[in-house]
Amino acid sequence: MSAEANRETIERLYAAFGQCNGAAMTACYAPGAHFRDPAFGDLEGEDVGAMWRMLTGRAKDLEIELREHEAEEETGSAHWIARYTFSTGRPVLNDIRASFRFDPEGRIADHVDEFDFRRWASQALGPSGHLVALLPPLRAKARAKALDQLSTYKREETGSSV
Repeated sequence: MSAEANRETIERLYAAFGQCNGAAMTACYAPGAHFRDPAFGDLEGEDVGAMWRMLTGRAKDLEIELREHEAEEETGSAHWIARYTFSTGRPVLNDIRASFRFDPEGRIADHVDEFDFRRWASQALGPSGHLVALLPPLRAKARAKALDQLSTYKREETGSSV
């Protein structure tokens, strides 16, 4: 695809995010896509879309600001800001850098979000967030909890009891 088409995919992704439209976000990804960030770790395929649908479905006061973005024929990047209230009731402002790789149809094949996990954990979890960010066992536990929430969401979304 052209750089312009890939740029438009990035714009659609974040516009849908700002509208809490997880289904529209999911449509921006290729089948078998890969996603990684400090909170969830690595996700593949259907888990990527399920994560966005879960996050947008739970959002109460989400604000997304796409600060800048660019794309080439195969890759792209974005700098974006998320403002929301975490499930703990604490306000979060997360400053994120994203990198993308696109498939030949202009869908996202690989998406990596990078942010300061320590800063995020401190905002979202309060004083205990420092320990979660610094101690690998606690960080692993936090990631496991996020993945468990995703598994529960997927079961509820499909009506499966397995």
